[in-house]
Amino acid sequence: MEINQNSYEENQVFEIARKKVQKLKSFYIHFFIYAIGLTFFILKEYFEISFNIFPLNQLNFFVMAIWTTAFLITLVDTVVSFAVFGKKWEDRKLESIMNANNKTQKWK
Repeated sequence: MEINQNSYEENQVFEIARKKVQKLKSFYIHFFIYAIGLTFFILKEYFEISFNIFPLNQLNFFVMAIWTTAFLITLVDTVVSFAVFGKKWEDRKLESIMNANNKTQKWK
């Protein structure tokens, strides 16, 4: 029984870590694409370089305002989730899961 319990706990820890890594990966990808888009926007608006490629010629202040808002929401979501759901929260959650699994059901 102890082996199964340790295996279950390891799987839970692995799953939490995998979700965190996936969230960070998606944030970094979003940041990288946003930085490229922001660079093209600055080149277009401030250095007056014209781009004849479809997505780049559609960049304007409205599009960048929406994109910046989406990026900031993603940033806050990532930072808050790592601050709120830190190591202490993980330990408490794992303990509660393990305690729930250890309880025996009482039939009446």
